[in-house]
Amino acid sequence: MSEVNIAKTYDPKEFEGRIYKDWEEKGYFTPKVDENKKPYTIMMPPPNITGQLHLGHALDGTLQDFLIRAKRMQGYSTLWLPGEDHASIATEVKVEKALLEKGLKKKEMGREAFLEKVWEWSDKYRERIKTQYKRLGISADYTRERFTMDEGLSKAVKQVFVDLYNEGLIYKGNRIVNWCPKCQTAISDAEIEYEEQNGHFWHVKYPVVGSDEYLEIATTRPETMLGDTAVAVNPEDSRYKHLIGKKLVLPLVGREIPVIADDYVGIDFGTGAVKITPAHDPNDYQVGKRHNLEQIVIMDKNGDIVEGYGSYSGMDRYEARRAIVEDLKEQGYLVKIEEHTHNVGTHDRCSTTIEPITSEQWYVKMKPLAEPAIKVVREGEIKFVPERFSKTYFNWMENIQDWCISRQLWWGHRIPVWYCQECGEIIVSVDEPTVCTKCGSKNLKQDEDVLDTWFSSALWPFSTLGFPEKTEDLKYFYPTDTLVTGYDIIFFWVARMIFSGLHSMGEIPFKTVLIHGIVRDGEGRKMSKSLGNGVDPLEVIEKYGADALRFMLITGNAPGNDIRYYEEKVESARNFANKIWNASRFVMMNLDKDLMDKYKDCTEYTIADKWILSRLNTIIKEATENIDKFEIGIAAQKVYDFMWTEFCDWYIELVKPVLYGEDEKAKGIVLNVLNQVLTAGLKLLHPVMPYITEEIYTNLPSSEETIVTSKWPEYKEELKNEKAEENMNYIIEAIKALRNVRAEMNVPPSRKAKVTIYAVEGRDAFEQGRIYFEKLASASEVAFISSKDEAPENAVSAVTKGSEMYMPLLDLVDVEKELERLNKEKEKFEKEIQRVEKKLANERFVSKAPEAVVNEEREKGIKYKEMYEAVLERIQSLK
Repeated sequence: MSEVNIAKTYDPKEFEGRIYKDWEEKGYFTPKVDENKKPYTIMMPPPNITGQLHLGHALDGTLQDFLIRAKRMQGYSTLWLPGEDHASIATEVKVEKALLEKGLKKKEMGREAFLEKVWEWSDKYRERIKTQYKRLGISADYTRERFTMDEGLSKAVKQVFVDLYNEGLIYKGNRIVNWCPKCQTAISDAEIEYEEQNGHFWHVKYPVVGSDEYLEIATTRPETMLGDTAVAVNPEDSRYKHLIGKKLVLPLVGREIPVIADDYVGIDFGTGAVKITPAHDPNDYQVGKRHNLEQIVIMDKNGDIVEGYGSYSGMDRYEARRAIVEDLKEQGYLVKIEEHTHNVGTHDRCSTTIEPITSEQWYVKMKPLAEPAIKVVREGEIKFVPERFSKTYFNWMENIQDWCISRQLWWGHRIPVWYCQECGEIIVSVDEPTVCTKCGSKNLKQDEDVLDTWFSSALWPFSTLGFPEKTEDLKYFYPTDTLVTGYDIIFFWVARMIFSGLHSMGEIPFKTVLIHGIVRDGEGRKMSKSLGNGVDPLEVIEKYGADALRFMLITGNAPGNDIRYYEEKVESARNFANKIWNASRFVMMNLDKDLMDKYKDCTEYTIADKWILSRLNTIIKEATENIDKFEIGIAAQKVYDFMWTEFCDWYIELVKPVLYGEDEKAKGIVLNVLNQVLTAGLKLLHPVMPYITEEIYTNLPSSEETIVTSKWPEYKEELKNEKAEENMNYIIEAIKALRNVRAEMNVPPSRKAKVTIYAVEGRDAFEQGRIYFEKLASASEVAFISSKDEAPENAVSAVTKGSEMYMPLLDLVDVEKELERLNKEKEKFEKEIQRVEKKLANERFVSKAPEAVVNEEREKGIKYKEMYEAVLERIQSLK
């Protein structure tokens, strides 16, 4: 026996940490700019520094690592660049909450002291995220790690802002924005989550000036009527044509407002008359622009009613709503109240209901940027996998609005704009100016706001490589190859990276967008704190090992689809790892390097050797093609099936007689085949199970120093052998059929029986498989007959494709003893059937016992009868 250098028992804790440290120390994940190699680049979607990683990150990371490891082995210079996102709003909210628990208030601390605390938070959580990812086994290049707030990325952000401003694509304007009263900042449409809430329609009378008539409007937000500047009707609505151009009295306020005609109003919707509040509703804002209506802001940034509205001033929006409804009722303006369920926009970070409000903010003009970004996807320069997600992209980009990029926060990239306090000049600059370019004053003040987090994230594919400097990395690794991300941020992030890459670099940022779903719990629910169904990847790794978690996440995963997490699947993946471990140990124990070297060029293969080499060859081809098409789950499943069933369960068992025999040459050939198949199988498994494959591979006698940079297996036409595969399938199916018959008859493997084969087809295969029938089907000898008429009497038969096989009954069982055992079984089942029937005949039991208990007894009765019939049939056949 050869020396085996891997432990007897598979325990990932024993080697995962050691292996990762070794990989990092040897720099396997740090690629060089090499003009003799093709680059392959993936940019890690930077996780937010708001906490620890969840299963979604584990899925995202495993998919990227799979691609990177496979491409690395295929000879590419692979860069997987990791990093983290500062997550402006989310982080500020978290830190503010943590400080409040210590009695510290953000505003009382001041900007500088607060930001010091955020940087402390950032350092802590960036390190935690990095540690967690490394436990998962990801092969990212942490020597190139970036952070969206680091100095280089900050320079890139400023440069892009200045470039866009100078081109007239960034402007400051007073427009309606989504405002979060809790976080005190504007947010984009993409940061809104809509949730169904129960509310009301309040029907209110607006009197027509100088008339007894009134217009009835219905609103879900009566507090905003304080800022109404018109009521709109459809120009074709015959009910209201005579009122167009007339004035209405705004209830409670007394202001006169016009009746205007606009196609925006649906004749059949509600009352057909709509109150217009341009400063507090995005649709009303557009109507107001068309009709030059005044914008009256009636609510401040806290969601409180502003001065000038009597008793309502100072009330928060909901308190004001209650008071206004009460006053409308009291003064006779309230017609009725209807129950109404509607979707309400909430801030995705703090769940506060959004308040649309006009505010002065910085915007990016989107139409000029969107057009080329739509074109590159439309023409196939950038492909979405699955393709159906391009529709989500087009829908967003073709209807895109100007992007509000300013946020009223402290944590983030401060807008690179300075205002001269003497002459009012606006200076937009990458570097902080010392004097006003117009009047020479030194009294300059920087804009207080920071940029939307997605502004810096949009530059990620090139800012991380050194932009705006023309670095070697930027020249070699850009454009990147594959972006792996979830379907939930196509418009948040993917779209913005595409137009930013095209604008700043003149090239697409990536060639393929691989979309994956989310990880749900076993019941299909989204994982959340409120449901308490979240799973910590580190706990899973601690229990089962990183390879098992990775394998569970990859297999059964189809692009774009959600997956469900089942612990049983992780356990099953660990069992697979254990199977590979034990099979590898067995191979290692039998390897004899001298014997292998002696017969390394010998190709006098048995049918089993030809079969396994041909099957391996097929799997190499199919798995590689699947990976190229991003069918990663299918590729992993094929390798699993091959390694578990064909290699471990069949080939190893088929060649044991040779390994334990005396034929030196046959043994030398088999050892070379075993080593070849195991080595290639480990390489195919490496992208999904990196740790176990490295531990085994590096202990094989013919291996290189690491599997990480070893060569990916290649398809070889000369190893394709369809005839061997067909013949071996005859043998395997026949052995399975014989085993099934023996199992049904409870025949122990030690009891040998003669096997007589009538081969309709594939006789040559059965002839070659004699030794396999003896070893794996407990055949004492194998004989062949030319006709069914020659079949032995008193024999049991097994039928399979191409053959009928017979085994003498007396070779299998001692008839007298078997009849004695079966009769005892028969009596046992008779008693059980009688017991159940008696119980079910008892009316008291059936009526009083729980329905589930009664049904269980009925099912037992059916089961016992089936078993009883099977025993009777067996007794009859023996007699």
